[in-house]
Order: sequence, then structure tokens, then C-alpha cells
Amino acid sequence: MDFRFKSRKLRFYTGGIASLLVPDSLYRQRLRRLMATLSDEEMRAAMKRVDYYNRLASPFDPGDGAVRIGDFRYEKRGAYYLDARRVVRHFDPELRFNYRFGDVTWVAETPTIVKSRPICRETPPGNANNLLLKLNSVRHFHFANDRLRYADKKTGVVWRGKCFHEHRAAVLRRFCRHPRMDIGQSHAKRRHQPDYRPYLSIEAQLQYKFVLSLEGKDVATNLKWILSSNSLCLMPPPRYETWFMEGALEPYVHYVPLAEDCHDLEEKMDYYSTRPEEAEAIIRNANAHVDRFRDTRLEHLISLLVMYRYFALSGQLSPRSDPLPAHPAVNASAARNNWA
Repeated sequence: MDFRFKSRKLRFYTGGIASLLVPDSLYRQRLRRLMATLSDEEMRAAMKRVDYYNRLASPFDPGDGAVRIGDFRYEKRGAYYLDARRVVRHFDPELRFNYRFGDVTWVAETPTIVKSRPICRETPPGNANNLLLKLNSVRHFHFANDRLRYADKKTGVVWRGKCFHEHRAAVLRRFCRHPRMDIGQSHAKRRHQPDYRPYLSIEAQLQYKFVLSLEGKDVATNLKWILSSNSLCLMPPPRYETWFMEGALEPYVHYVPLAEDCHDLEEKMDYYSTRPEEAEAIIRNANAHVDRFRDTRLEHLISLLVMYRYFALSGQLSPRSDPLPAHPAVNASAARNNWA
């Protein structure tokens, strides 16, 4: 594990636990003031993302299984809890919500706060009951500081990760001995298997022009740092999405698409090895997608807006408790999605 990741985890947990010592009432007092800091342009951009994360369009009853904010306690999955707590503590402790931590690959029966959901491009969306929040951010939201130009990188494909799923195992069996690919699983307990390769840091992987991204149980953890780098992302079209909006990524715009079994991996590597201009155009688009997630203040405010809409649609917010400043973008979203 990278020292930087260990350091980031330490800061995350230390800061998160320390914040629990601050009374929730202080956070509730700050809510309207926080919202008022959004400029008109920021509010319009924020509401577009709120519409993406919270696709509910009808009032609903949260049900008997919903948890009061005041009763929301740590059980397991500390990173999920700290991220969720950071958002919901801005609201009335009597408000109730449903949540499911972990890798969620199905659609919930009732509107539920989750980290992930199946991608759905239908209208109306079939995944609307899964409302996305930025959960387990310490693991999933790490961006690269890549100063090595694409032109100066080694021509080849790299991948490292754990391999507990057959779709990953099949790719490794096919390519782990390829002379121009450094692909293998790095799980220490499987070091005697033929597809084992020594651990490679993110910095070492970014010495290569091409980085393979493979979903595991849900999204691929390495996708964020690949798209923030000067290397080209090669991957099968994603099946799941998180706060990173994987469903908004376009093939040949943000990444190079592969077949589900990646049989065309060598072909795509060869194609872009001889067309650096096309590769660098895709990399620039990928970097632009990542840039929208770099503003920590805006990220937090969008999370608050996602939860505000949840509480409004569930009929738990009265007009007097409205924390939002009047704004055309908010009004338009409310009218479009029936949550005012």
C-alpha cells in the first residue's frame, strides 16, 4: 500500500473522528449560510449534478426502516459512516433516511442512500431508488499528480489489483504473459499463482501510456486516478456508477472502450500507439471530467442538496425549514422533478 494512501487515510479518520466532537447544532446553523455561498453559475452546475445523483421524481414514504438522523450511529464501515455523517448532521435530527453501505449492485426497493448503483440510461431511470452520495471517499477519490507527459511514457499496458471475480481472472489468464503488457494480480496470498505480479505504486503504473481499468464487484477503484493522469484509460464500458458519474463517461471521448472480455486489448493498444494525437485528445477530455470533482467546497454543497431533495420529496421538510436560497436553478429542478 502506498505511504501516501496510508497518510491520507490517517488524515481522513483523524479529521472525521475529531469532527464528531463538534455539536450537530452548529452544523445545522451553518446550512443556509453554506448554501448562500454558491454563485449563480455554481448553483446551476450543482443542480445538474443533483439531478444526476437524486433521480427521484415522485413523493415517497421512507418507511419504518428509515433511521432518524439523531439515531444514526457507527456500526461498521467507518469510512462510509464518517462521509454520510458529515452530510446528514446539517439537518434536523428528527428527519429519517434509508441507507445501505458497501458495494451496491442492485436497485433498492425504497429510496436509499448508497455509494453505487447499476447504470441506467432509460427514461424514466430504473435506478432512481439508489441515491448517490460520496461515500468511502478516502478509498475511491484519489487523483494523480502526474507530471510525466504521455509522449514520454513507456508503450505498454499495465494493471494491478486483486482478482476475486471471474471476469478479471479471464483477462489475466489471457494477457498476464504478454510481452508488452505488465498485467497481474498482486494479492500477497496468491503470490504462487502464475498471474501474480509484484505490487506497483500508482506512480510506477503511470510510467505506462495505457492503464487498464476493470470493474470488480462494482466500480473500478483505479478509474479516478487514471482519468486524472496523462495516461490513456482502456476499459470495457462501465456497468456501475458512483459519485464519479461513470455513467456520464463516453467511449472514445473519455476512455477507449474494450470488449467485455478485453480480447481487443492488444488491438486498441496498437491503434493508439501510432495515433498519439487521438490518445492525448481523449486524455484531455478525461482530465476535464475529473476537474469537476476537485472543488471540495462545491462537492460538499452538492451532497447537502442531494439530501435536501430526499427530505423534501419524503415530505419531511416544511417551508419554514427550507435551507435553500431562492434561485431559478433550484426552482427549475424542483418543478422538473416534483420535489418543491
